[in-house]
Amino acid sequence: MKTNSSPRRCVRTLILTGSLLLFGALANGPVAAAGYVAGSVPAADGTRIHYVDNGRTGAAPVLVFVPGWGMDHTIWDAQLAAFGEGHRVLAMDPRSQGASQLSGGGNTPEVRASDIEALLTARKLDRVVLIGWSQGVQDVAAYVQRYGTGRIAGLVLVDAAVSRGAGGVAADPQAAQRFLEMMAVYAAHPREYLRGMMGAIFARPLAPAQVDRRVEIALRTPVSTGVAMLVADMYGVDRSGALKKFDRPTLIVAAASSDELAAQKAAAQQVPGARLEVVADAGHGVFVDQPEPFNTALREFLETLRR
Repeated sequence: MKTNSSPRRCVRTLILTGSLLLFGALANGPVAAAGYVAGSVPAADGTRIHYVDNGRTGAAPVLVFVPGWGMDHTIWDAQLAAFGEGHRVLAMDPRSQGASQLSGGGNTPEVRASDIEALLTARKLDRVVLIGWSQGVQDVAAYVQRYGTGRIAGLVLVDAAVSRGAGGVAADPQAAQRFLEMMAVYAAHPREYLRGMMGAIFARPLAPAQVDRRVEIALRTPVSTGVAMLVADMYGVDRSGALKKFDRPTLIVAAASSDELAAQKAAAQQVPGARLEVVADAGHGVFVDQPEPFNTALREFLETLRR
């Protein structure tokens, strides 16, 4: 995650330049948002995947929110509140994050895609709008690559380009070098690194207590696992081919400051009928910085699925 010229760089590329901008809730177990019930489902390898679900019934598509690296479902709190009245809404904690079980292996978008499928199967969900942010974009792409869109009503990619895998090293060797440098910083000083990250990915600074809580949540992921996740996310599998399988309505939301904006625009052009929404005055955490513009864009997108 970078911090110098673009707040966006921090989360996916924690990584690319990151500077060390220098809760208790989890301690007592996760607390579900109002109107939501917490639960867990077993993944294919037995890892327990935590989720919250408002259990609403109706004809509207089901919304499933997938957070980014180091985050849990509570990063979507504003969206859980905004959309829970009209939709069945779920949000998950990826394996080895938040309240999901720590996993010694499988911490890749490809395995997390199977975790998403396990959740959809266990909760008997169809007509799903799959919404992924940052690392979650890789998970959504991996899901479509492996499982197709049979269960899917719509796809939403939030402020990250679908990874080109190891090809990204040749495309931008300096970025790869900075990534490795920052992984060393994260490994040596995880708490300071994460605090710097939380200061960099949001254009609107979080309150100190919120920063503390976000850092504690991120620290639930062992550092070695966190590094493995980021390597697999950025330089693992080339998932760009998954865009050819995006045959459902697609919304791409990008921060105007994103250093991957050009790549996100290109992705929107590759997916027939995709809508691109660029949000001003937002960092990488675009839906946290600007919840109303983000929610409006998502709400308008959902309306198109009713037609």
